[in-house]
Amino acid sequence: MRRLKERLNKKGFTLAELLIVVAIIAVLVAISVPVFNSKLEKSREATDIANMRAAKAAAVAAYLNGEIGDLTADIYYDAEAGTIVTGDIPTAYGQGTAIKGGTSYLNYTETTVAKDCAIKINITGETGDSDIKIEMSWVKE
Repeated sequence: MRRLKERLNKKGFTLAELLIVVAIIAVLVAISVPVFNSKLEKSREATDIANMRAAKAAAVAAYLNGEIGDLTADIYYDAEAGTIVTGDIPTAYGQGTAIKGGTSYLNYTETTVAKDCAIKINITGETGDSDIKIEMSWVKE
């Protein structure tokens, strides 16, 4: 009789309690994963837009300093060095995917796919002209 009482007085969680805890954790994970993915994509898009702003500033500075002579040449932004390069496409640094993060800048929208791409810069206008137009696009290597 004494042993029977000891067996019945064991402390611990029942199977039902454990299942409820697991179900609650599953619901919390199901809610948090999409939110986390959205915030992650928004940070990727912010990185791409920061690179575009830096590319535009570098292109204007290089143009005004006369470092870009041939406006018909392929001009790219090298994010590692923070400079404008002509000729070969630099190492890809784009991060944004087609997941909607909600960020936009110039022609970069929340659906722009920039992953594994680099920024190509197109400068239109006459050399030495003060009225120039700078357009940027994301291109793959």
